[in-house]
Amino acid sequence: MTEAKVRNVLFLCTGNSARSVLAEAILNKQGAGRFKAYSAGSQPKGEVHPLTLDTLRALKFPAAEYRSKSWDEFAGLDGPEFDFVFTVCDSAAAESCPVWPGQPMTAHWGVPDPAAATGSEAERRAAFLEAFRQLNNRISIFLSLPMESIDRMSLQHRLDEIGRTGAAS
Repeated sequence: MTEAKVRNVLFLCTGNSARSVLAEAILNKQGAGRFKAYSAGSQPKGEVHPLTLDTLRALKFPAAEYRSKSWDEFAGLDGPEFDFVFTVCDSAAAESCPVWPGQPMTAHWGVPDPAAATGSEAERRAAFLEAFRQLNNRISIFLSLPMESIDRMSLQHRLDEIGRTGAAS
């Protein structure tokens, strides 16, 4: 019996401090053994938002290993070869991305920025939980896809559909 290939996934955002880090954590936990997730930003903040880390810890996800980093860290021939690249914020989707080695499948899974939330601490924490919920829903659907048997065109269609789901409360 052959071992299934572990697929590399990159989640992109502008600041790499909230949404992309949440997505990386979710996929690394729920897709362990099948997927290896990474996150990066076009203009990284330099640190992960404290409420991102609080949200992960509150939901029993590892939080210590995450850091805000540039997508330049993964671009080029010495970076991992990605099977999938997902943008999770509108500005990164509109930016010109680096050319990634290989031919990764791409999709836009935009989620409102919880780091931009205002109001009380409870309201700001709720924004992070909502971003987590939306990303978790999309990643759960992604993990249910029959990766070994679906053709590339159908897979692209499903990835695009996933980006339009999970937004309603």
